[in-house]
Amino acid sequence: MSHQAQSKAFVLGLDGVPWYLIEQWVEAGELEHFATLMEDGAAGSLDSTTPATTPLAWPSIATGVRPDKHGLYGFRRLSESYTHHVYTGNDLQRPALWDMVSPAVVGNVPMTYPAREIDGVMVTGMMTPEIGPGFTHPESLTDDIRSRIPDYRIGLNWSQYFDAKDQFLADLNDLVRTRRQLMELLMEQDDWRLFFFVYTAPDRLQHLIWDDDVQLTHYKLLDEILGQVMDYATERDATLYVVSDHGFGPVHTKVALNSLLTEEGLLKPRTERGVRGALSRLGVTKEGVMGALSKVGIDEEMVVEHLPQSLTTQVAKQIPGDHPLFDVDYAETAAFVYSLGEVYVNDSRRFTAGIVDPVEVPAVKRQVKALFEGVTDPETGEQMLMVFDGDDLFPTDPNSPDLVVEPRPGFDISTALADDIISPTRMAANHLPEGIFFAWGPNIEAGVSTHEATVYDVAPTILHGLGEAVPDDTDGRVLSEIFTTDSAAGRTAVKRGSYTKGAAAATASDDFSDVENRLRGLGYIE
Repeated sequence: MSHQAQSKAFVLGLDGVPWYLIEQWVEAGELEHFATLMEDGAAGSLDSTTPATTPLAWPSIATGVRPDKHGLYGFRRLSESYTHHVYTGNDLQRPALWDMVSPAVVGNVPMTYPAREIDGVMVTGMMTPEIGPGFTHPESLTDDIRSRIPDYRIGLNWSQYFDAKDQFLADLNDLVRTRRQLMELLMEQDDWRLFFFVYTAPDRLQHLIWDDDVQLTHYKLLDEILGQVMDYATERDATLYVVSDHGFGPVHTKVALNSLLTEEGLLKPRTERGVRGALSRLGVTKEGVMGALSKVGIDEEMVVEHLPQSLTTQVAKQIPGDHPLFDVDYAETAAFVYSLGEVYVNDSRRFTAGIVDPVEVPAVKRQVKALFEGVTDPETGEQMLMVFDGDDLFPTDPNSPDLVVEPRPGFDISTALADDIISPTRMAANHLPEGIFFAWGPNIEAGVSTHEATVYDVAPTILHGLGEAVPDDTDGRVLSEIFTTDSAAGRTAVKRGSYTKGAAAATASDDFSDVENRLRGLGYIE
């Protein structure tokens, strides 16, 4: 292949793969194809978003901008009236790579549902409710997938596997098998300049099982898939990029953030009045109701799966429990934590029942920040939490979270109104900021290490490698150190330009109950 700006780019996404595990197992001689990428290409860690989570990081990888610009802060968006709705691809505010490079093949990328019309094909990934309308573009591709991969599944109901790990591994392997079949089906497309495909299985595995032998077996499977993709990219003169949205590490203890706010007097659980009060006086609680149902073979997953979302929401509001939204008395709450460590001051200018005067918001933020930063492990005295100011993380959006809380390595967080502020976590592991970045191809410098690369750098680097302009408002940089000096990308200055986001998809489901069930099983939502 000639050393010219590459006309094709293949992006292989591996959700939740940390740099240190790849480095460790490459050095041990366990991952043949990752070793080739390190020796013959560019390699290094990739810093994630803050917080380091899927719904923020994959859109940042695809757009090159921070969450305050692309618009997604989690899996669900909080409203001024303390309700929420599930984020979809229609909420993305900036053009993605597949809007900027065409034709494109897009497969299983999180936060892309519903599939919208692009120059190419799209199969949506995480956050897709079902295999039906909105799953693919063109729509006829859905029938092809059903016909050729009849056991294809979007995801698993993860919560059913905590006490069935062998079954989990078997079902996860089936999920990877069918995901690989989907990749191979899409590989039959000949007309593309961008091919972007994501495997989310490593993230799912590590949430439930953190075991060297089990993980290495899975990573060897990923290495095998990587070898297949390397051959495919070579045959088509494509530059290969391999990225993850964040890293991973084991956890053992969690902090119930809203319970801590309650103890400090900053949050008040709802007083049991009306229907809730009557149920409470009768001893009816969510825990009790679910316990009774479980005795007749009905668990929470079955309730969520088979009842309409609107009904389960109304039930959650009426039955006393520990929900971080429905069980809070906002008329007497100064601050609360929502979703993935997002802290909101109950600002009277922002929320319908807000009680904090806007001039007092900075003082409440300082109080909450000091409170969370002061939490230490009772056994070791180690600081458990990190707190970031939303104004620093998301400077262009006045409606962004006021603060963001991230657990330090070894720890986890919860938003539930739990009895215990500090308790053992059920999850085996959770996210860390350091993911992976690899680039490999004839125009990529062999053996080079990237310098402080971030998820925001991926899109501008791919665009520059393809000879395309980088968006004017990108928050990342072109990783110019990865390109050979005699390649077009290595010789040419970065061009700047503007792009238009594609039109929103017309078809989107209103029922995300099964999606939320999957998220709950992974600990992403309460």
